[in-house]
Amino acid sequence: MTTATQTAPLPANAGWLTRSEAWLDQKGKGAWIAAMVLGFIFFWPVGLALLAYMIWSKRMFNSSCRGRSRYAARHHAMAAMKPSGNAAFDAYKSETLRRLEEEQEAFEAFLERLREAKDKQEFDQFMDDRAKKAKEAVSDAEDA
Repeated sequence: MTTATQTAPLPANAGWLTRSEAWLDQKGKGAWIAAMVLGFIFFWPVGLALLAYMIWSKRMFNSSCRGRSRYAARHHAMAAMKPSGNAAFDAYKSETLRRLEEEQEAFEAFLERLREAKDKQEFDQFMDDRAKKAKEAVSDAEDA
């Protein structure tokens, strides 16, 4: 089974184009774009051919060359919510999902508290700086 970070091994008789395509896919969308730009710089028909291939193969519009589509991700999420038919496993799965949802809510509350604390600290610093500048302005006015 291959994952997003692993690719299927190429056959021994794979040509240089196939190996190049697999290498660019492994490096990601940025490598395809860099190859296209270099193609335009050195010999414009190569850049144009790469652009056409990227559009034709839908590499240009994916979030990454080796990532799943939104439909596939949604399909897997729906399959995860489907009952398995085993009552013990379904109970375990629902308890685990409930616990994970609680942990997510607690973590989001923690992040919110951190944001509020940071906002308060920045506001307090702003007010202190403002008071300090006002005090300096008053002392400068008295000296003059």
